[in-house]
Amino acid sequence: MKKQYIPYIYAAVTIFMWSTIAVISKLLLGKFNNFQVLWMSSLLGSVMLLILNTASGIIKQLKRFRLKDYLTVLMAGLPGTLLYYIFYYAGTDILPSASQSFIINYLWPIMSVVFACIINKEKMTFRKAIAIALSFLGIAAVASKDLFVPSDVSLSVTLLGALMCILGAVSYGLFTALTNRFNYEKSLMMMISFIGTFLITTIINGVRGDLFIPTGVEILGFIWNGMFVMALASTAWAIALNMGDTVKISNLAYITPFLSLLWTVLILKEELSIFSIIGLVIIVAGIFIQLKDKK
Repeated sequence: MKKQYIPYIYAAVTIFMWSTIAVISKLLLGKFNNFQVLWMSSLLGSVMLLILNTASGIIKQLKRFRLKDYLTVLMAGLPGTLLYYIFYYAGTDILPSASQSFIINYLWPIMSVVFACIINKEKMTFRKAIAIALSFLGIAAVASKDLFVPSDVSLSVTLLGALMCILGAVSYGLFTALTNRFNYEKSLMMMISFIGTFLITTIINGVRGDLFIPTGVEILGFIWNGMFVMALASTAWAIALNMGDTVKISNLAYITPFLSLLWTVLILKEELSIFSIIGLVIIVAGIFIQLKDKK
């Protein structure tokens, strides 16, 4: 297999796992709050990455780490493993539709391009600027559903949920740029970041009296969410971005919402909104415009 295809394989694995985020998040948030979901998921994600890094021998690189290295990794990783999930889970819990929150959250690939230009000094072209504008327009279309269609959800609630998802997208865009800036093993960065997230959310849940032990089907949900969707997918994505072209790889992530819509219809039985479809079409239009920039 040619080396140039490897980043796209990592990206494909990530896309499939991430397409289930909307469904698994909505199901878990039906019983737990966002800090509880992140607490248990980050614990299982940390365990998964510890096992993988130990089995591959990558864990030995920690012998060269100093306090400065750990702090740098946490600074780069926590926007993606802590802030992103706190905001996204909050937005998903507020918005009535899992597909709504997931599509709005998909501002993050464009934010990764924005932060790559700001932090990593990548060139901002006219096509990239047009793609960014279209992404915001698409998100506005999705969020406008409750403005034009009568529902039990107030516009203020919709805007608050949308804001949470947008803040999550900004956090993950910052995370992708920072992980590319620092030359550490990506799986180690993710492991340390998830351990940091687990420790922080342990304190938060402990103070709030929200610590718990999952039972039955809940365990399976947390295993999938923590070990696969969060740990494996995030690590594979960081590797893909590091090995391939940031813009092209980021654009591939737009396939995920379409798969996510399929799962929300089949599993959550949600009705597809014409506003969500229009928003996705606008966002995808920006993809093709931007891809020509790297033709």
